[in-house]
Amino acid sequence: MHDQMKKDKLEVKIFENRLLMGNAAASEVGEKIKELLEKQESVNIIFAAAPSQNEFLAALAKEKEIDWSRVNAFHMDEYIGLPADAPQNFGTFLKERFFSRVPLRSVHYLNGNATDIQAECNRYAALLMNYPTDIVCMGIGENCHIAFNDPHVARFEDPRLVKEVNLDNACRQQQVNDGCFHAFKEVPAFALTLTIPALMQATTVYCMVPGPTKAQAVHYTLTEQINEKYPSTILRKHTQATLFIDKDSAGLLKSVNLLQHSFS
Repeated sequence: MHDQMKKDKLEVKIFENRLLMGNAAASEVGEKIKELLEKQESVNIIFAAAPSQNEFLAALAKEKEIDWSRVNAFHMDEYIGLPADAPQNFGTFLKERFFSRVPLRSVHYLNGNATDIQAECNRYAALLMNYPTDIVCMGIGENCHIAFNDPHVARFEDPRLVKEVNLDNACRQQQVNDGCFHAFKEVPAFALTLTIPALMQATTVYCMVPGPTKAQAVHYTLTEQINEKYPSTILRKHTQATLFIDKDSAGLLKSVNLLQHSFS
């Protein structure tokens, strides 16, 4: 059982806990993949790498009825300058939790250690053009970023598909809060990211945002005017986007009468 609402064009589904949320999101994404594979040769999916995605990725990897050999996988951001074998690399995160668990047709990694960062941005942008995005599976940051589009670098009309960005302090602190790094100073200051247009051009977007640390971001996403100060508000303009949250990340919605359901 879950509660459901809509804000502008964005569907919102609220679950009792993050496990139920992750399972439901995986089931819905799995059904969409199978639906697409019935009418096209392959499916192109962009994935987010973050602890908020753990339950979703674990459940999706168990969807055995999907012909994964017809799925091409991408990820949406990567740190610049971490050692190639660092566990915090997003490519490594996704490889361990998903890419190595299903027999994908192809996996395309962002290289945060490329000698020419702009050339790497161009390379990945060309891939996105060659493999038009069917599905984006993403999260929302504590500062409302999507991918690494922090408020100070978020551009709804960005002419680029991939770019280098510097991370704001709130974003870097979140990586510590999530347990990915022991201290703020360890978090890289720069990263590669797919831009907001690159994410929003996907046919379907699924956004998984559990946990109490995301309650403020969820509140802003659904209540603030759509603007770049709160990058995730752009989701409310997508015609096929669904936001999956749990009772913790939905915790501030009752105060603004967006959520009437009371969880037991």
